[in-house]
Amino acid sequence: METKPRIPAITRLQNHARQDRKPIRKTASKVRGANKRTKSAVAVPAMLAVLLLTGCIANGGGTQATSTPPPLTVQEAPASNAPLETTQASTKIPVYWIGRSKEEVYLYREFRDITGDGNPVTTALKIMMAEKPLDHDFFTPWQEPASLATSISGKNVITVDISRDAFNSNLDAGMAQRAVQQLVYTATAAASSSGLINSGQQIQVVILVDGHTDYMAFGQVQLGEPMTRDASLVAPLWIIDPQEDATMPTGLVKFNGRSTDSSRPIAWQVLQDNGKGEKTSLLTGQTQATGEAGQYGLFTFGATLKAGQYEVRVSQVDSAGNAIATSTDTRLFRVG
Repeated sequence: METKPRIPAITRLQNHARQDRKPIRKTASKVRGANKRTKSAVAVPAMLAVLLLTGCIANGGGTQATSTPPPLTVQEAPASNAPLETTQASTKIPVYWIGRSKEEVYLYREFRDITGDGNPVTTALKIMMAEKPLDHDFFTPWQEPASLATSISGKNVITVDISRDAFNSNLDAGMAQRAVQQLVYTATAAASSSGLINSGQQIQVVILVDGHTDYMAFGQVQLGEPMTRDASLVAPLWIIDPQEDATMPTGLVKFNGRSTDSSRPIAWQVLQDNGKGEKTSLLTGQTQATGEAGQYGLFTFGATLKAGQYEVRVSQVDSAGNAIATSTDTRLFRVG
């Protein structure tokens, strides 16, 4: 294949890649993570809380690829209808990770603390490739690159230029597609939340590798053409607050999250850990996400809790009133 000329980028940060990082293999059908908790379905017993406004308040103590898979291209993905993050004045930046919900593998978002006034898109991508997620259920197949640069054109096109060592992981086609979309979601989220782009217009991402187009990401996904968000790969719902291992004050603890379908009720459950790894159900209830049916929406609920270790579980509910196991998220947190 003819090599196209190098395309310069506006911003470039040089990092020294860790030489001792070994290639990893992950598949969309078999994902493993360190200290991984199983995202189990939420049982929905009788509601023990009183609904207030849009929330509740309670009181209480992928497929394995063949040996010669055809390369994936962006054009094969469905049109994006995943909304962008809103602009916010904050010291936190959105970063997307990959996680499992039962047999499904989705993209999930966390907010990470940042310092300084560096390029937010580059900063978010550096975190995504070089750091670990807060939630032990999540992971990233990317490797820390030796070089990383980003730029944004006046036409809402984000160009990301990374060195080829970032792809030093052995992935199947499904996982490779999710990894590329992880980058697309993180870059667009960071640009939108920081006000660098017009979130009311379509945003595209072009990925260059060492300044060149037509690179095959992880040997599976063709790069070089503009890409948009693939809405089918983002998690059906996730918890926004509290984040994993957060410490909350005693009393009323508020939980916030996001759902892709506001028409589906959200079942929630708070479990208490006895300190020996055993959890017992403490409170349960249901809430509803705001927004129009079939559209993205936010949900909220609360529980009055004493000092202790807890886990919160949320899950979308189907038309029969059953929690959907593949649409479940969990968070571990402390009170007191």
